[in-house]
Amino acid sequence: MLIDMDINKTLNNRRMSMALIGLTKEKFNTLLTTFTQILEESQLSKKRKRKIGGGRKGNIKEARQKLFFILFYLKNYPTYDVCAFLFASSKTSTCDWAKEILPLLEKALGRKLALPKRQINSPEEFFALFPFAKEVMLDGVERPLIRSKKKKVQNKHYSGKKKRHTRKNLVMVDSKKRILVLTKSKHGKVHDKKLSDKGMLASRLPDDVTLVVDTGFQGIHKQHANTLIPKKKPRGGFLTDADKAWNTLISSTRIVVEHAIGGIKRYRSVKDIFRNKNGSDDQFMYVCAGLWNFHLQPEG
Repeated sequence: MLIDMDINKTLNNRRMSMALIGLTKEKFNTLLTTFTQILEESQLSKKRKRKIGGGRKGNIKEARQKLFFILFYLKNYPTYDVCAFLFASSKTSTCDWAKEILPLLEKALGRKLALPKRQINSPEEFFALFPFAKEVMLDGVERPLIRSKKKKVQNKHYSGKKKRHTRKNLVMVDSKKRILVLTKSKHGKVHDKKLSDKGMLASRLPDDVTLVVDTGFQGIHKQHANTLIPKKKPRGGFLTDADKAWNTLISSTRIVVEHAIGGIKRYRSVKDIFRNKNGSDDQFMYVCAGLWNFHLQPEG
Protein backbone atom coordinates (compact mmCIF):
# COMPACT_ATOMS: atom_id res chain seq x y z
CA MET A 1 0.00 0.00 0.00
CA LEU A 2 1.29 3.48 -0.87
CA ILE A 3 0.40 4.84 2.55
CA ASP A 4 2.57 2.19 4.18
CA MET A 5 5.59 2.69 1.96
CA ASP A 6 8.55 4.88 2.81
CA ILE A 7 7.86 8.25 1.17
CA ASN A 8 11.51 9.15 1.69
CA LYS A 9 12.56 6.19 -0.41
CA THR A 10 10.23 7.31 -3.18
CA LEU A 11 11.41 10.92 -3.09
CA ASN A 12 15.08 9.88 -3.11
CA ASN A 13 14.51 8.16 -6.45
CA ARG A 14 14.18 11.12 -8.83
CA ARG A 15 12.62 9.08 -11.63
CA MET A 16 10.07 7.52 -9.30
CA SER A 17 9.30 10.85 -7.67
CA MET A 18 8.63 12.54 -11.02
CA ALA A 19 6.49 9.59 -12.15
CA LEU A 20 4.33 9.52 -9.01
CA ILE A 21 3.95 13.18 -8.02
CA GLY A 22 5.56 15.24 -10.80
CA LEU A 23 8.04 16.96 -8.44
CA THR A 24 11.57 16.28 -7.27
CA LYS A 25 12.41 15.75 -3.61
CA GLU A 26 13.75 19.31 -3.32
CA LYS A 27 10.62 20.84 -4.85
CA PHE A 28 8.37 18.65 -2.72
CA ASN A 29 10.08 19.71 0.52
CA THR A 30 9.98 23.38 -0.49
CA LEU A 31 6.25 23.17 -1.20
CA LEU A 32 5.67 21.11 1.96
CA THR A 33 6.84 23.96 4.21
CA THR A 34 4.21 26.34 2.83
CA PHE A 35 1.55 23.60 2.60
CA THR A 36 2.06 22.77 6.30
CA GLN A 37 1.49 26.41 7.24
CA ILE A 38 -1.69 26.53 5.18
CA LEU A 39 -2.94 23.29 6.75
CA GLU A 40 -2.31 24.56 10.28
CA GLU A 41 -4.09 27.83 9.52
CA SER A 42 -7.04 25.90 8.12
CA GLN A 43 -7.27 23.73 11.24
CA LEU A 44 -7.11 26.74 13.56
CA SER A 45 -9.80 28.62 11.63
CA LYS A 46 -12.41 25.88 12.02
CA LYS A 47 -15.01 25.97 14.77
CA ARG A 48 -14.07 22.98 16.88
CA LYS A 49 -15.54 21.01 19.78
CA ARG A 50 -12.26 19.15 20.30
CA LYS A 51 -8.63 20.16 20.18
CA ILE A 52 -6.73 19.71 16.93
CA GLY A 53 -6.01 16.02 16.55
CA GLY A 54 -9.21 14.90 18.25
CA GLY A 55 -11.78 12.65 16.64
CA ARG A 56 -11.22 9.85 14.15
CA LYS A 57 -7.69 9.23 12.96
CA GLY A 58 -7.52 8.95 9.18
CA ASN A 59 -4.94 7.00 7.22
CA ILE A 60 -3.18 10.17 6.13
CA LYS A 61 -2.55 12.22 9.25
CA GLU A 62 0.57 14.29 8.56
CA ALA A 63 0.83 17.24 6.19
CA ARG A 64 3.53 15.30 4.33
CA GLN A 65 1.16 12.43 3.61
CA LYS A 66 -1.65 14.78 2.59
CA LEU A 67 0.57 16.63 0.13
CA PHE A 68 1.91 13.37 -1.29
CA PHE A 69 -1.65 12.07 -1.75
CA ILE A 70 -3.01 15.08 -3.63
CA LEU A 71 0.06 15.30 -5.89
CA PHE A 72 -0.22 11.58 -6.62
CA TYR A 73 -3.93 12.01 -7.41
CA LEU A 74 -3.35 14.94 -9.79
CA LYS A 75 -0.39 13.27 -11.50
CA ASN A 76 -1.98 9.85 -12.11
CA TYR A 77 -5.73 10.59 -11.81
CA PRO A 78 -6.80 7.14 -10.56
CA THR A 79 -10.44 6.44 -9.73
CA TYR A 80 -11.44 6.76 -6.09
CA ASP A 81 -11.76 2.98 -5.93
CA VAL A 82 -8.14 2.59 -7.01
CA CYS A 83 -7.08 5.28 -4.51
CA ALA A 84 -8.95 3.46 -1.78
CA PHE A 85 -7.00 0.27 -2.54
CA LEU A 86 -3.60 2.00 -2.81
CA PHE A 87 -4.05 4.08 0.33
CA ALA A 88 -5.79 1.35 2.37
CA SER A 89 -8.93 3.42 2.82
CA SER A 90 -12.46 3.69 1.43
CA LYS A 91 -13.80 5.27 -1.74
CA THR A 92 -15.68 7.87 0.31
CA SER A 93 -12.59 8.84 2.31
CA THR A 94 -10.37 9.28 -0.74
CA CYS A 95 -13.06 11.43 -2.37
CA ASP A 96 -13.23 13.59 0.77
CA TRP A 97 -9.44 13.87 0.90
CA ALA A 98 -9.26 15.15 -2.66
CA LYS A 99 -11.98 17.75 -2.05
CA GLU A 100 -10.41 18.96 1.19
CA ILE A 101 -6.74 18.99 0.22
CA LEU A 102 -6.93 20.45 -3.31
CA PRO A 103 -7.92 23.97 -2.11
CA LEU A 104 -5.04 23.87 0.41
CA LEU A 105 -2.59 23.02 -2.36
CA GLU A 106 -4.00 25.89 -4.43
CA LYS A 107 -3.38 28.33 -1.56
CA ALA A 108 0.15 27.00 -1.07
CA LEU A 109 0.96 27.53 -4.74
CA GLY A 110 -0.48 31.02 -4.48
CA ARG A 111 1.93 31.87 -1.68
CA LYS A 112 4.75 30.47 -3.79
CA LEU A 113 3.72 32.95 -6.55
CA ALA A 114 3.27 30.03 -8.93
CA LEU A 115 -0.37 30.45 -9.89
CA PRO A 116 -1.07 32.23 -13.20
CA LYS A 117 -3.36 35.25 -13.38
CA ARG A 118 -6.92 34.71 -14.56
CA GLN A 119 -7.14 38.01 -16.47
CA ILE A 120 -5.26 41.24 -17.15
CA ASN A 121 -7.12 44.50 -16.68
CA SER A 122 -4.71 46.98 -18.29
CA PRO A 123 -1.29 47.31 -19.94
CA GLU A 124 -0.05 48.96 -16.74
CA GLU A 125 -1.10 45.94 -14.68
CA PHE A 126 0.63 43.58 -17.12
CA PHE A 127 3.87 45.57 -16.88
CA ALA A 128 3.68 45.65 -13.08
CA LEU A 129 3.15 41.88 -12.89
CA PHE A 130 5.55 40.83 -15.65
CA PRO A 131 8.11 43.63 -16.16
CA PHE A 132 10.61 41.36 -17.93
CA ALA A 133 8.17 39.82 -20.43
CA LYS A 134 8.97 41.20 -23.88
CA GLU A 135 7.40 38.41 -25.91
CA VAL A 136 4.34 36.29 -25.11
CA MET A 137 2.63 33.38 -26.86
CA LEU A 138 -1.14 32.79 -26.78
CA ASP A 139 -2.91 29.51 -27.54
CA GLY A 140 -5.90 27.41 -26.59
CA VAL A 141 -5.83 24.19 -24.59
CA GLU A 142 -8.67 21.66 -24.46
CA ARG A 143 -9.33 18.74 -22.16
CA PRO A 144 -11.88 15.98 -22.84
CA LEU A 145 -14.81 15.27 -20.57
CA ILE A 146 -17.64 12.75 -20.38
CA ARG A 147 -20.37 13.48 -22.90
CA SER A 148 -23.50 14.87 -21.29
CA LYS A 149 -26.82 13.11 -21.75
CA LYS A 150 -28.46 16.47 -22.49
CA LYS A 151 -28.42 17.40 -26.17
CA LYS A 152 -28.04 21.14 -25.50
CA VAL A 153 -25.02 20.61 -23.25
CA GLN A 154 -23.55 18.16 -25.78
CA ASN A 155 -23.67 20.83 -28.48
CA LYS A 156 -21.95 23.38 -26.24
CA HIS A 157 -19.13 21.03 -25.32
CA TYR A 158 -18.53 19.54 -28.76
CA SER A 159 -15.28 20.80 -30.24
CA GLY A 160 -15.11 20.58 -34.02
CA LYS A 161 -11.35 20.98 -33.77
CA LYS A 162 -10.86 17.98 -31.48
CA LYS A 163 -13.91 16.01 -32.71
CA ARG A 164 -14.94 15.30 -29.13
CA HIS A 165 -16.59 16.93 -26.11
CA THR A 166 -14.17 19.24 -24.32
CA ARG A 167 -13.62 22.21 -22.05
CA LYS A 168 -11.28 24.98 -23.13
CA ASN A 169 -8.87 27.55 -21.67
CA LEU A 170 -6.50 30.07 -23.20
CA VAL A 171 -2.93 30.19 -21.94
CA MET A 172 -0.50 33.08 -22.28
CA VAL A 173 3.12 32.04 -21.90
CA ASP A 174 6.43 33.91 -21.79
CA SER A 175 9.65 32.87 -23.54
CA LYS A 176 10.70 30.80 -20.50
CA LYS A 177 7.57 28.60 -20.69
CA ARG A 178 6.02 30.18 -17.61
CA ILE A 179 2.23 30.46 -17.77
CA LEU A 180 1.36 34.10 -17.15
CA VAL A 181 -2.40 33.99 -17.75
CA LEU A 182 -4.88 31.12 -17.71
CA THR A 183 -8.45 32.08 -18.61
CA LYS A 184 -11.49 30.53 -16.97
CA SER A 185 -12.66 27.22 -18.45
CA LYS A 186 -15.32 27.52 -21.15
CA HIS A 187 -17.25 25.15 -23.42
CA GLY A 188 -15.12 23.50 -26.10
CA LYS A 189 -17.31 24.93 -28.86
CA VAL A 190 -16.07 28.47 -28.18
CA HIS A 191 -13.46 29.61 -30.72
CA ASP A 192 -10.01 30.64 -29.47
CA LYS A 193 -10.30 34.11 -31.01
CA LYS A 194 -13.73 34.71 -29.49
CA LEU A 195 -12.45 33.64 -26.09
CA SER A 196 -9.51 36.02 -26.47
CA ASP A 197 -11.84 38.87 -27.49
CA LYS A 198 -14.04 38.29 -24.47
CA GLY A 199 -11.08 38.43 -22.10
CA MET A 200 -9.56 41.37 -24.01
CA LEU A 201 -6.17 39.70 -23.68
CA ALA A 202 -4.51 41.27 -26.73
CA SER A 203 -5.77 44.82 -26.20
CA ARG A 204 -4.44 44.87 -22.63
CA LEU A 205 -0.84 44.09 -23.56
CA PRO A 206 1.74 46.90 -23.55
CA ASP A 207 2.66 48.10 -27.04
CA ASP A 208 6.29 46.99 -26.72
CA VAL A 209 5.33 43.39 -25.87
CA THR A 210 5.27 41.13 -28.93
CA LEU A 211 2.32 38.74 -29.17
CA VAL A 212 2.84 35.48 -31.10
CA VAL A 213 -0.22 33.46 -32.14
CA ASP A 214 -1.30 30.82 -34.66
CA THR A 215 -3.68 31.16 -37.61
CA GLY A 216 -6.69 30.62 -35.35
CA PHE A 217 -6.40 34.23 -34.17
CA GLN A 218 -7.04 35.98 -37.49
CA GLY A 219 -7.70 39.69 -36.99
CA ILE A 220 -6.07 39.92 -33.56
CA HIS A 221 -3.52 42.41 -34.92
CA LYS A 222 -6.36 44.97 -34.96
CA GLN A 223 -6.36 44.78 -31.15
CA HIS A 224 -2.58 44.62 -30.72
CA ALA A 225 -0.47 45.92 -33.59
CA ASN A 226 2.73 44.26 -32.32
CA THR A 227 1.50 40.77 -33.25
CA LEU A 228 3.22 37.98 -35.18
CA ILE A 229 0.84 35.60 -36.96
CA PRO A 230 1.54 33.02 -39.69
CA LYS A 231 0.47 33.61 -43.26
CA LYS A 232 -2.69 31.72 -44.13
CA LYS A 233 -2.90 29.94 -47.45
CA PRO A 234 -5.43 31.82 -49.62
CA ARG A 235 -8.34 29.84 -51.01
CA GLY A 236 -7.30 28.42 -54.35
CA GLY A 237 -3.86 30.00 -53.99
CA PHE A 238 -0.51 29.06 -52.51
CA LEU A 239 2.14 30.31 -50.13
CA THR A 240 5.36 31.74 -51.51
CA ASP A 241 8.76 30.59 -50.27
CA ALA A 242 9.00 33.81 -48.26
CA ASP A 243 5.62 33.07 -46.65
CA LYS A 244 6.73 29.54 -45.76
CA ALA A 245 9.97 30.83 -44.25
CA TRP A 246 7.94 33.35 -42.20
CA ASN A 247 5.60 30.61 -40.96
CA THR A 248 8.57 28.41 -40.00
CA LEU A 249 10.08 31.27 -38.02
CA ILE A 250 6.85 31.88 -36.11
CA SER A 251 6.38 28.15 -35.47
CA SER A 252 9.86 27.89 -33.97
CA THR A 253 9.02 30.84 -31.70
CA ARG A 254 5.59 29.73 -30.54
CA ILE A 255 6.68 26.14 -29.84
CA VAL A 256 7.27 27.43 -26.31
CA VAL A 257 3.53 27.57 -25.66
CA GLU A 258 3.16 23.96 -26.84
CA HIS A 259 5.86 22.92 -24.38
CA ALA A 260 4.05 24.77 -21.57
CA ILE A 261 0.76 23.06 -22.42
CA GLY A 262 2.60 19.75 -22.43
CA GLY A 263 3.97 20.67 -19.01
CA ILE A 264 0.45 21.14 -17.63
CA LYS A 265 -0.65 17.86 -19.19
CA ARG A 266 2.09 15.94 -17.40
CA TYR A 267 -0.71 15.73 -14.84
CA ARG A 268 -3.22 13.22 -16.10
CA SER A 269 -6.03 14.91 -14.18
CA VAL A 270 -6.07 17.55 -16.95
CA LYS A 271 -5.22 15.20 -19.81
CA ASP A 272 -7.52 12.20 -19.34
CA ILE A 273 -11.31 12.35 -19.70
CA PHE A 274 -12.54 14.40 -16.74
CA ARG A 275 -14.66 12.27 -14.39
CA ASN A 276 -15.33 14.65 -11.50
CA LYS A 277 -18.32 16.93 -11.09
CA ASN A 278 -18.94 19.64 -13.67
CA GLY A 279 -17.39 22.96 -12.74
CA SER A 280 -14.48 21.56 -10.75
CA ASP A 281 -12.41 21.05 -13.90
CA ASP A 282 -11.34 24.71 -13.82
CA GLN A 283 -9.74 24.28 -10.39
CA PHE A 284 -7.86 21.19 -11.58
CA MET A 285 -6.50 23.09 -14.59
CA TYR A 286 -5.58 26.10 -12.45
CA VAL A 287 -3.70 24.04 -9.85
CA CYS A 288 -1.86 21.97 -12.47
CA ALA A 289 -0.79 25.16 -14.26
CA GLY A 290 0.52 26.41 -10.92
CA LEU A 291 2.42 23.16 -10.39
CA TRP A 292 4.06 23.58 -13.79
CA ASN A 293 5.12 27.13 -12.92
CA PHE A 294 6.40 25.92 -9.55
CA HIS A 295 8.40 23.22 -11.33
CA LEU A 296 10.06 25.95 -13.44
CA GLN A 297 11.08 28.06 -10.46
CA PRO A 298 14.81 27.84 -9.61
CA GLU A 299 15.82 25.72 -6.64
CA GLY A 300 16.23 27.47 -3.32
